[in-house]
Amino acid sequence: MNNRNEIRFLLNGAEVAAGDVAADRTLLDYLRLERRLKGTKEGCAEGDCGACTVLVGRLDGGVLKYETVNACIRFLASLDGCHVVTIEHLRGENGGLHPIQQAMVDFHGSQCGFCTPGFVMSLYALWMGNPEPTEPQVETAIQGNLCRCTGYQPIIAAAMAANRYGTPANDFLEAERAEITRRLSALNDGKRVVTGPEDNRAIIPADVDDFAAVLEEFPNATIVAGSTDVGLWVTKFMRPIGPAVFIGNLSGLKSVALTDDTLEIGAGVTYTEAQDAIREAFPHLEAYWDRIAGQQVRNMGTIGGNIANGSPIGDTPPVLIALGAEIVLRRGAEQRTLRLEDFFIEYGKQDRHKSEFVESIIIPRAAPGQRDAAYKISKRRDEDISSVAAGFSVTVENGVITGCRLAFGGMAGTPKRAAAAEAALTGQPWNQAVFTAAGKALEADFTPLSDWRASADYRTSVARNLLQRFFLSHDEATGEPVDLMTA
Repeated sequence: MNNRNEIRFLLNGAEVAAGDVAADRTLLDYLRLERRLKGTKEGCAEGDCGACTVLVGRLDGGVLKYETVNACIRFLASLDGCHVVTIEHLRGENGGLHPIQQAMVDFHGSQCGFCTPGFVMSLYALWMGNPEPTEPQVETAIQGNLCRCTGYQPIIAAAMAANRYGTPANDFLEAERAEITRRLSALNDGKRVVTGPEDNRAIIPADVDDFAAVLEEFPNATIVAGSTDVGLWVTKFMRPIGPAVFIGNLSGLKSVALTDDTLEIGAGVTYTEAQDAIREAFPHLEAYWDRIAGQQVRNMGTIGGNIANGSPIGDTPPVLIALGAEIVLRRGAEQRTLRLEDFFIEYGKQDRHKSEFVESIIIPRAAPGQRDAAYKISKRRDEDISSVAAGFSVTVENGVITGCRLAFGGMAGTPKRAAAAEAALTGQPWNQAVFTAAGKALEADFTPLSDWRASADYRTSVARNLLQRFFLSHDEATGEPVDLMTA
């Protein structure tokens, strides 16, 4: 194959051809150190504070879409064929302040100003897609942005007033859309990209078949999809990741297929890209989905990556295990299908062979009588790591529990089903006493650890209480089930 040895993308208005790009080179370092674009700040260096927020535009089926991302954990190599927009590029109709910036000034949305560029970029993305948002929609858009001195109310007020200062139809990015689309299309030459030094090489496959070939050539390569986990390996642990294979550009891993029976999601689909299909197929996951990190991370992180990294506190495995999900694994041209719960063997070990990768996730849709729920317990409500995550799926027929799947994260070295609690429920009548007994049976299923997120006793108590919460919110006999999801 005829490879290309440079990363090509648009930065604000300029075309960039960057050669010798190391696998671990972050977008934030490139912007601040090489391009001297200092408006994009470094705060946490782990995708939590939002001070480094920029927009990244990419072509999706020929349509140009912009999303917020965290530049601190986004690798430069992943931006091939993209349009990066920083705070310096924003402008109003007459060259003055952008409507979002002017609203922030008028509504006193900035004090020290350190976090302000990141907030502006997040609100800009919201305004382009939803110029007249509700307050909850604004709050969701800025989940990934932290402010320590202004307070959020003036920022929210500015966001809700921004459309008075100008409309997206007159925005400069809208005016440039056709030209940017043409320029990005011209950058896509269909070649594999190989760049960076020998010991820190970045590889961008041309397509999924090429990805499979690259992994057979480099079986120990680091696979980078959204970099929301791998990014921290570099910024926090200083771990080498080269050679790294960047797959965020592969349309073959981006499919979302919803049928009457299943939802099949490509492993490269981000949380944001999956959200509409998840909402339609599994309404009980809608609120849970918005609690996975912040908007920038949801725009970057992939469901396949959340599974493949094998974390015992990943947000999606417990709820997907409860729904009976399977994964398709691929090596070369060969595929195999595996129950998701069987993928996790023990802490740090998954059933994935050398050169094998997660290709897709298949989730059965609910059957008649199936009652589903998903819960996340964390120290902060928004943008926080789970202390305990749980997915429950219980089938009830004529008042009797005929089947159940209870899965937990944060309770063991892997996401795991609660076999004893399931046995205590199956075949029993749907009532309070049965669920209380199942809660006690959880002690036979798990011996959780104590760490800085939660103690072992707390986790056990929470798991037991979540079963009670599930019963209360699905107990149709009361005539008025108690919905604690927003409590």
